[in-house]
Amino acid sequence: MPRKTLCIGLWTALAASVALPAAAEPVFNRIASFPVADNLPKDADKSKPTSSEIITASEDGKTLIYSDSPYGAIGFIDITDAAKPKAGGLLKVEGEPTSVAVAGAMVLAAVNTSKDHKNPSGRLDVIDLAARKVLTSCDLGGQPDSVAVSPDRTFAAVAIENERDEKLNDGELPQLPSGDLKIFSLKNGAPDCTSMKTVTLTGLADIAPEDAEPEFVSINANNQIAVTLQENNHIAIIDAASGKITSHFSAGTVDLDKIDVKNDGALKFDGSMKGVLREPDTVKWLGNDRILVANEGDYKGGSRSFTIFSTDGKVLYESGPSLEHRIAAAGHYPDKRNKKGVELEGAEVAQYGDTNYIFVASERASVVGVYKDTGKDPEFVQLLPSGIAPEGILAIPSRNLFVTANESDLVADGGARSHVMIYELKDQEPAYPKIVSASKDDGTPLGWGALSGLVADLKEAGKLYAVSDSFYSAAPTIYTIDAKQTPAKITRALVVTRGGQPAQKLDLEGITTDGAGGFWLANEGDQSKLVPHAIFNVNEKGEIKKEIALPEELLPHQTRFGLEGITRVGEGDATVLWMAVQREWKDDEKGFVKLLSYTVKDKSWGAVSYPLDKKSGDGWVGLSEITAHDGQLYIVERDNLIGDKAVNKKLYRVALDGLKPAKLGEKLPVAEKTLARDFIADLKSTNGYIVDKLEGFTVDVAGNGYAVTDNDGVDGSSGETLFFGIGKVSAAN
Repeated sequence: MPRKTLCIGLWTALAASVALPAAAEPVFNRIASFPVADNLPKDADKSKPTSSEIITASEDGKTLIYSDSPYGAIGFIDITDAAKPKAGGLLKVEGEPTSVAVAGAMVLAAVNTSKDHKNPSGRLDVIDLAARKVLTSCDLGGQPDSVAVSPDRTFAAVAIENERDEKLNDGELPQLPSGDLKIFSLKNGAPDCTSMKTVTLTGLADIAPEDAEPEFVSINANNQIAVTLQENNHIAIIDAASGKITSHFSAGTVDLDKIDVKNDGALKFDGSMKGVLREPDTVKWLGNDRILVANEGDYKGGSRSFTIFSTDGKVLYESGPSLEHRIAAAGHYPDKRNKKGVELEGAEVAQYGDTNYIFVASERASVVGVYKDTGKDPEFVQLLPSGIAPEGILAIPSRNLFVTANESDLVADGGARSHVMIYELKDQEPAYPKIVSASKDDGTPLGWGALSGLVADLKEAGKLYAVSDSFYSAAPTIYTIDAKQTPAKITRALVVTRGGQPAQKLDLEGITTDGAGGFWLANEGDQSKLVPHAIFNVNEKGEIKKEIALPEELLPHQTRFGLEGITRVGEGDATVLWMAVQREWKDDEKGFVKLLSYTVKDKSWGAVSYPLDKKSGDGWVGLSEITAHDGQLYIVERDNLIGDKAVNKKLYRVALDGLKPAKLGEKLPVAEKTLARDFIADLKSTNGYIVDKLEGFTVDVAGNGYAVTDNDGVDGSSGETLFFGIGKVSAAN
């Protein structure tokens, strides 16, 4: 019979109902992802990084244009069919492009040509969009960071940052020369280089007034320019026609409570920071009398918020850590950057129909918060998953589209490439997040991430348990999941303890019930870090009651790719634990890994050999999970590849009655496996790139299967966690 996902089964039930629910509210969902490496010419070295940083669109909304700093080019993407973006090629420029804007038929590209920080220089290139060639250039006299075009296309403004050297004197200001602002008049989309006005921005800020470092510019319908001076913690408003500063003010400070401030391998939102400089990055106009700023807090660090100001500097709204809390509840909190938090960097404002939307992007959490502009406090709508490090975000309301340009390219580490991602607004249910956490009694999020093994509750359908891996080394945790909700909800976090304290030296990769209210946990060892290959029995309070090391016969052959799953077969004296070893150990035949068995009553070990699929490309293939159900062992087998290179993300089953484990040291029998499901389609369902770490799988008491991916604690990852049901699981399928 054909497989049916949980959501398909739910839709069938609803369709059969007499009373259908009301239509969904309009929300954004991702419809496409484009790896910008696909824009590289055939003779390019595709092992080198490429990037999408700042992004804009042609006036018909059918071509995306982005700056690619590593490759030194301007990139083009054809989105005539937004769900099927096509490579539009690259235009190499002499220097490092930092920003792009469109004026009619022209693309204005800011290009950094600086030799060093003390001798900044740059150009404004004018590119014919149709011909894809540079027509002319204007010398900027400094290093540009941002370019914007007025709504009436009569002016362009360029922020000349002349950025500081972060390695010099710990990056402290002042570091001359100062930056400034350039204003050009435009005709038919092209700037008149002779019209360039220089607006001096020194002497305004309280912080390093002699060294202004403008970051971002935005122009409203009245041709007023808002410019942020990030490191100076200042904002200025300039009249474009005259070049005169009409107002300026400090971005001020924010007091932050209930935040995580320690890089300690645990998520604890119980800290505070007082008087934190906002240090605004992106600025966008909300109409003509308000401005929105994303407070990256990159210099002194940690502001975590976005703010709405009046043009005279009055704070009309301050988000504080509220968006960060929502991000943490969705599993995207970047614990390794606790001093600076989620670093809200990108911002966008646009009207779709009758609704004015605000978008705020987190560089470090790799998500975008979407709000409705109410004229007062913004109303939260949703979180959008992005690629790694969204830098530029763009609204295309004429086509009900929204776009993110994700800067990071991790090709050198075998990770995700830089992607441009496209979202569409329509009446629909939000596709993401797939799983969120409840709040604690004090209102702080029950933070989570790096979910690994899964197991189902013995009595309640849709109730599951998951473990976090070694990323949260100071707080190894068992999470309770209510999978009956949409999105699924983490309702409890139980820290695994030893002697009353969070247990150390754990890398939990597998979990199963013990039949007595507690759990068996599989620990993936790493000899170099003194982490043991072992299994643990914990009670209902999370206290470790038994620690069982792998037998001595195995340890001489160990590698760091150890236990990745554990499951229980039988009850009481007949209990047998089965464990999956991720990759070949030194005594394994190439292409084969061990399934270990442990009989609890007599403490005996055994094993069978499991045949892996052949690897593809440069990756490896191994096991990620094992779970027993209805006389079968269900085993997740995967490669470590992502995106279009991913081949093997599969669920196999092995009949238990055919498994006869041999004693360790003897010739191991080879298990016979049967494909139960290919997860590639599931991993493509949110229209992002295929992630590598499908790590958890279980079947609940109603026979429904669930799977989850590991987001690596948002370290070298987009932070996306895909949690999904696959419907009834049966060997007869």
